[in-house]
Amino acid sequence: MSNTQNWVVLKFGGTSVKSLADWRVISKRIADVRAEGKRVFVVHSAVATISDLLDTLVTRAVAGEGEAELAAIKARHLELATELGVEGEALLAPYFDELDRLRAGLSLTGDVSPRLKARIMAQGELMATTLGQAWLAREGVASAWLDAREHLSAAHASGARGYLACDCPFDADAHLQRTLADLPPVIVTQGFIARREDGDTALLGRGGSDTSASYFAAKLGAERIEIWTDVPGFFSADPRLTGAARQIRSLAYEEAQELASMGAGVLHPRAIGPVRRAGIEMQVLCTHRPEMTGTTISATPSEDTPRMKAVSVKHGVRLITLETDGMWRASGFLARAFEPFSRHGVSIDLVSTSETSVTVSLDDDPGLTPDVLGALEDELSQIASVKLIEDCAAVSMVGRGVRALLAQLGPAMEAFAHYPVRLVSQAANDLNLTVVVDGDQGRPLCRRLHDQLIQPKPRDKTFGPSWREIGENLTGAAPAGAGTWWRNKRQALLDLCPADGAVYVYDLETVRTRAEAVSGLKHLDRGWYAMKANGHPDMIRTAVAAGLGVECVSINEVRAARAAVPGLEADRILFTPNFAPKAEYAEALELGVHVTLDGLHPLRAWPEIFKGRKITLRINPQRPEGHHKHVRTAGPEAKFGLHADELDEARTLAAQAGAIVNGLHVHSGSGISDPDHWRRVGLFLVETARSMPDVEILDLGGGLSVDEASGVRRIDMAALDAVLGDLKTAHPQYQLWIEPGRYISAEAGVLLARVTQLKQTPDARFIGLNTGMNSLIRPALYGARHEIVNLTRLDEDAAWIADIVGPICETADRLGAQRLMPETQEGDVMLIANGGAYGRVMSSSYNMREPAGEVAI
Repeated sequence: MSNTQNWVVLKFGGTSVKSLADWRVISKRIADVRAEGKRVFVVHSAVATISDLLDTLVTRAVAGEGEAELAAIKARHLELATELGVEGEALLAPYFDELDRLRAGLSLTGDVSPRLKARIMAQGELMATTLGQAWLAREGVASAWLDAREHLSAAHASGARGYLACDCPFDADAHLQRTLADLPPVIVTQGFIARREDGDTALLGRGGSDTSASYFAAKLGAERIEIWTDVPGFFSADPRLTGAARQIRSLAYEEAQELASMGAGVLHPRAIGPVRRAGIEMQVLCTHRPEMTGTTISATPSEDTPRMKAVSVKHGVRLITLETDGMWRASGFLARAFEPFSRHGVSIDLVSTSETSVTVSLDDDPGLTPDVLGALEDELSQIASVKLIEDCAAVSMVGRGVRALLAQLGPAMEAFAHYPVRLVSQAANDLNLTVVVDGDQGRPLCRRLHDQLIQPKPRDKTFGPSWREIGENLTGAAPAGAGTWWRNKRQALLDLCPADGAVYVYDLETVRTRAEAVSGLKHLDRGWYAMKANGHPDMIRTAVAAGLGVECVSINEVRAARAAVPGLEADRILFTPNFAPKAEYAEALELGVHVTLDGLHPLRAWPEIFKGRKITLRINPQRPEGHHKHVRTAGPEAKFGLHADELDEARTLAAQAGAIVNGLHVHSGSGISDPDHWRRVGLFLVETARSMPDVEILDLGGGLSVDEASGVRRIDMAALDAVLGDLKTAHPQYQLWIEPGRYISAEAGVLLARVTQLKQTPDARFIGLNTGMNSLIRPALYGARHEIVNLTRLDEDAAWIADIVGPICETADRLGAQRLMPETQEGDVMLIANGGAYGRVMSSSYNMREPAGEVAI
C-alpha cells in the first residue's frame, strides 16, 4: 500500500504519561513532527503503576476485597486529571462504573476468568488515553481519540493465551487508512489491547504497548516509529546492574530482536517483527531527555565486524529435562517430545541435547498456568523421565558474529567458576551465546560478564556514553561528585593546581575515615595499609594512627615505613615480596617483621636464613577475582603463591629449615565487592590449616572495592564484618587479617591537571591535558575508568562528548574516552578522581615529562 499520509507513530510508556510535565513533552514532540509535514499516531500505556494496581485488584476482588486498590486507581486518575486541567469525573465515569461492576462480580463469584481479567486490565489504557487526548484538545491540538480494539483483531488462540497474550495480524490496512483520513491529523489510541472475533477484549501481554505501536506502524505504512520511554535507548546492560552500561547508538533489526528477547526491558520482543517486515525505522528515545539521541533500529547495522554489544539477563525461566536411554539413535524422538508442548500452547526458547537427554527452557508466560504445566509434565513423563527446575535466569551475551568472537571469550569464562551453568545455547543466527544459571546468580553473572566483555573503543560508532555519565540527568540524582570531599574542597583544589604542571592532592581525613572503617571491624584482628598503593609519608602516618599496620612488598618500602613512622613496631610491618632477592628476606627477618613466602625457592635455596623464624605461606586458590585481568593475583597462570600440590613440599622444607609456619595467606585480586568472597577464602584457609598445627594467622588478603566510575560500588563493611564474625565464631583459634588495598587510599586522592589544547576532528573531539599516562598509567595498563570532571566548570551542563588525553607520544595516552563534558577552555582545571592509589607510585618521566607532584591536605 502506498503511503500518502506520511504517518509517524509515537509510543509512550506509563512513566512517560504520568504528569503534566510528561504531556508537555509529548505535545512538543507532536508539534515537531507536525512541523515536518507528518501526521501523528500516538499509542500509549496506562499511567505508571496502574497496571500493577489493576492486577492486584483482580486478586483481591476474588477474595471479596479490593476496595482500597480501586480507590487508589480512581484517586490517581482524578489527581492526573486535575493536574492536566480536564474534567476527570465526567471523562472517567464510564470506566469507574465498569470497574465497580467487575469488582463486585468477582467478589460474588470468587473466581476470575481470563475474559474478565482482560476487561479489567484494559481499563488502564482506556482511562489514560481519554485524559491525554482531552488535554491535547484543551491545548488546541487537533486530535481524536481512537479505540484500538476497533482496528487490532486478535488472532485465534485457545485458553488463557487468547485473552491475555494474543497476537494480531499487521498487514497494510486500507480500511484503517480510510478511517483516519477523515479524522484530525493527531490520533491518540491505546497500547496493550485488541478485540477477539467474538467481540471480547484481549490483551497483548505485559509490555504489549510496544507491540501495539509496531502493529499500527505496519498497518499504516508509517515513515518511522518512535518508542518513548524512561531511558535513551538500548544499553549494553541493564543500567540498574551497572553504571558502566553504555548506550548503543544503532542496531540492526535482528540484533534488537535478540536483545529484547533475551531480557532487555527497553522494548517488547514482539515489537520488532512488524516493523522489520515493513522496513520501518524504529527509534528508542527518552521522554525525560528528549534532546538526546537514542538508539536507531533499522536494516543496516552500525558495523558489520564481529562485536559483542550487550549482556542481558532474563529471570523467571523454567528448565525441563527429559532423560531416557530410548533417545539414543531413535528417529523421531524429538518430534514426539516437542509435540506435547505444541498441543498445550507452550513456547520453547532454548534447546540443548545429548545422546540420552534433552533440556529446554521456557520463558515466564502468563499462559503457562499451573494446570497447563502439570498436564504437560504428565504427558512428557510417558516418554521420558521428567525434571522441572524453577526460578532460573538466562544470561545472554549478544553481538554480531559471536562464533568469530569465541577466542576472545576466554578470560570471561573465568566467571563461570562461581556460577554453575545448567544449560548452554549458541544461537543458530550467530547473534548470541546464552547460559542458564540459578535465578539468584543471574544478575551478578551478568554484571561480571559485562565488565569483562564490553570494551568501548575511542571514537566508537557502536557505543555512546555510559549510564553513569548520563543517567543522573534522567533520574534527578545528585550532581557529579556530590558528597565527595573534593566537591566540598573545590576552591582549595583550584588554588592548589599549578599553572604549568599537575599535582596529586590527598585528603587525609578520607584516609582516616577509611582506615578506621577497617580497624573498627569487630571481628578483625589486624588490617594492613598497602604501601605500594601510595607511599606518601603522611598517608602512612594517618593509616598507622588509625590502627592499621603497614604491608610492604620490597625492603625499600619497609625502610620507608620505618622512616615515616619512627618507632613503628616490627609486629606492625608485613613483608609480602614476590621474586625478591635473598638479601631482602634476610634483612626483613633480622628486623623481626612478618614475612610471607609465595614460592618454594627461598626454602630450597636459602634454608639457613629461616631457622627459628615464623613465616607465612601464600597460597594460590586458583580462583581469580577483580575488575581486570592485570589485578587478578590468583589462578592457573598467576605468578603469585604456592599451588595446592606444592604444600606438602613446603611443609617439609620449612621443617627441615627449622622454620615455623604460623600463617597462611591468600590474595585473589583487587576491586572485590562481594563479602562472601572472604567467606570462601576463609573456609579454604581453614581447611588448608588442618594439616599445619602451628598456624595461628589466616590472612584473607584484600582488594576491598571502592566506588568507581565503571559502576563498581564500595564494599558493604557491615556485611563483611558479619562474614568475619561467622568465621571467627566457627574457628576462634585463628587470628583474621585483611589487606584492604585501594580501599584506604584510592578515593582520598585526585589528580589535578590543566587543559592545554582542544581538538575537533570529523570523528572525535579531544581535550588535551598537561599530563597523561606519565602521571596516571592505570587507564592504559588496566583499562581503569576514573571519573573525570572539569573542576573549573563543575556545575555547568554537558555540551560535548570528548576523549581526555595527555601529551605523551603514545596512542594509549588516553585518560578517559567518550566523556560528557561542559564547554571547556584552555587553562581549565580537570580533576581525575580515585587517584590516591596506584597513581603517583606508578608514574614515570617518560618523554622526559615530569609526573605530577604530591600534596597532602
